[in-house]
Amino acid sequence: MALPRVFNSDYSSFPSLFDKFFEGNMMDWNNWNFAGTNSTLPAVNVSENQDEYKIDVAAPGMSKGDFKLNYDNGRLTISSEKKMENEEKDGDTVTRREFSYQSFQRSFTVPETMVNADKISAKYDNGILHVTLPKREEVKPKPAKEIKIS
Repeated sequence: MALPRVFNSDYSSFPSLFDKFFEGNMMDWNNWNFAGTNSTLPAVNVSENQDEYKIDVAAPGMSKGDFKLNYDNGRLTISSEKKMENEEKDGDTVTRREFSYQSFQRSFTVPETMVNADKISAKYDNGILHVTLPKREEVKPKPAKEIKIS
């Protein structure tokens, strides 16, 4: 017998968050995708090739000056804060004021033994922040060595 999920709430944003929590395995935190929860946490793609790790952060509407990247003790932290105030005035009387504030922080554990921290780079292009973490030479895969038979 399954428990029915019924949410009668005046807070429309809460049910979707709770639905996501109760739908999946509660211990499987790595597979949560917050992109569909209307949160300000941006979606992230992480990939790897022979030479580097890549982290792509979807953050449209930002500029490269809005981001702060920090790598310390094997933890890469990407954060952003953007404040915007638009104000239209009619003489000394404020006729309309709109505030906007966006912020987020994401952290990734990348062991120092695997990454060349001095060569980490980032580029913001078309709403995507691209972070490249080059691998250390000693962790890159080595080509197969052919052994001659004597």
